[in-house]
Amino acid sequence: MTVALYQHPECIRHDMGGGHPERPARLGAVMDGLAEAGLSDFLEQREAPVVERSALLRAHPAVYLDFLAGHAPASGTARLDPDTIMNPHTLSAAARAAGAGVAAVDAVLAGELDAAFCAVRPPGHHAEKRVPMGFCFYSHIAVAALHALDHHGLDRVAICDFDVHHGNGTEDVVDGDFRVLFCSTFEHPQFPGKFRHDVPGHRVNCPLTAGTGSDGFRRVIEERWLPALAAFEPQLVLISAGFDAHRADPLGGLVLGEADFAWITARLVEVAGQHAQGRVVSMLEGGYDLAALGRSAAAHVNEFI
Repeated sequence: MTVALYQHPECIRHDMGGGHPERPARLGAVMDGLAEAGLSDFLEQREAPVVERSALLRAHPAVYLDFLAGHAPASGTARLDPDTIMNPHTLSAAARAAGAGVAAVDAVLAGELDAAFCAVRPPGHHAEKRVPMGFCFYSHIAVAALHALDHHGLDRVAICDFDVHHGNGTEDVVDGDFRVLFCSTFEHPQFPGKFRHDVPGHRVNCPLTAGTGSDGFRRVIEERWLPALAAFEPQLVLISAGFDAHRADPLGGLVLGEADFAWITARLVEVAGQHAQGRVVSMLEGGYDLAALGRSAAAHVNEFI
């Protein structure tokens, strides 16, 4: 297996201020976790490029991109909502994060890579078509999916999101596009506090109550996600890998562990092997306890190798 790790220093320079849970140290924790698990030498290191505006325009209207650019501060910070804050490096970091997903899709579909993990921030799955929120600015995973569909000509792409928070931004961007199957597990009620009804062959939302652990999590994957994925037969599997469903995470109430993240990743790798020539691209979303994040990311990436 040839597996790449996409990253860029600019993703560390994005900083929403002291005490914010979505902090630069998260990426250091991921890298430390991979190194401590002995995985670094098995990963091809790749630099995340800047995303092209044309790729962003598949997911976001020009007026939204211009809104973000107009609010980007030359110094200090600019607050877009109580949780979502920009500094002078934010849009550059977000452009690298979205660019990582696009580049990873290009490399996987070209046969250069079997799989890729994008260790980037800010996260993206809460950014709706026209609204930044939940620490997110661009909908990276949706940008990657639409690039695979519109640029590469795929017919079916699956997006699988196991963050503790619902991927409302991804859902908003791909809503009504039946070339995409969106599967999401999340704690409810939790931020963002909303999700749309299921649509056969297009959307599978699995809300979980606080305190749900391995049994409940794995049950909905086996009963809801896997049959939908098998019927859809995706040509590419994209993963929004949020590790804040870990029992140690301060922002969630689910009680999963590293073994659960390894398990769900293995199931998605199996789906990719059956239907998508093994092609998988994963993008980092949440995870705010640094030690748990590092271990969980390592358990996730290990399943690609």
